[in-house]
Amino acid sequence: MLKFIKDWMLPLAMLTGALSYRLVGYISFLTPYLIFTMLLLTFCKLSPREMRLHPLHKWLLLIQLVGCVVVYGLVYLYDPVVAQGALICVLAPTATSAAVITGMLGGSVAFLTNYVLLCNIGVAIMAPVLFSFMGSQSEMPFFESFLFICRQVGPLLILPLVFAWSLRAFLPKLHARILSVHKLSFYLWAVALTIVTGSTVRFLVEQQDPDYTVEIGLAVVSLVICVGQFLLGRRLGKRYGDPVSSGQGLGQKNTILAIWMAQVYLNPIASIAPAAYVLWQNSINSYQLWLKGRKNE
Repeated sequence: MLKFIKDWMLPLAMLTGALSYRLVGYISFLTPYLIFTMLLLTFCKLSPREMRLHPLHKWLLLIQLVGCVVVYGLVYLYDPVVAQGALICVLAPTATSAAVITGMLGGSVAFLTNYVLLCNIGVAIMAPVLFSFMGSQSEMPFFESFLFICRQVGPLLILPLVFAWSLRAFLPKLHARILSVHKLSFYLWAVALTIVTGSTVRFLVEQQDPDYTVEIGLAVVSLVICVGQFLLGRRLGKRYGDPVSSGQGLGQKNTILAIWMAQVYLNPIASIAPAAYVLWQNSINSYQLWLKGRKNE
């Protein structure tokens, strides 16, 4: 029974969130704390001595931070809200769970873990700038809006790293204890996915004038971006001898963080794009794992 629940945790979490969307609103305030804790558990596994900046990291980060602006500009010609969804699907940092999939596919876990750290720092710097121009705070003066978003996004993405390395240096016993429960992040992820799914469904149900053309457009653009990022990442990775790690680094996103950022700082309906991205990226990863299994056989 436990194995069944673990294997089907993704659809179960999303189904629970969708069915209990009226109740989920009461605990939606927990989302940033869950994201913080998951990042803390991930960064506790990364030693400062293991930090290695690979040339490929620079290309992936450039695609992520500059590419999101390019994609936004192109899709904006079609629809501004769909453009916001496209932007968040590119900007969102790599998922903390990507290292696990990378290892299962035979890629470099060290490379991917280093990139998770690097892109979180990049997003912490870039996101406040972008959201100040196009988000719900865009009517505020730029500097005021920038500081407001920095106070929320910056600590969420940077402080887990500071805490993790501080614990490693000054409280090694507590650090070791946290490492022993690193699997807890999987269940925290399930709770967070339940909450953000419920929040998205609640918004869709309670919206006054639904525009299904926009909603379908968000789902379609997230599919195109998801496939495109996996393919582009793998193509770049081939030049450096590690297509798996590069593909996962660029393609597998922290969708929980992406949905939360879209709901808080952009048009809430734009969160449909990262919500759909959950399905697309997990379908791609399932297919890759299936191919890997056949190859091993």
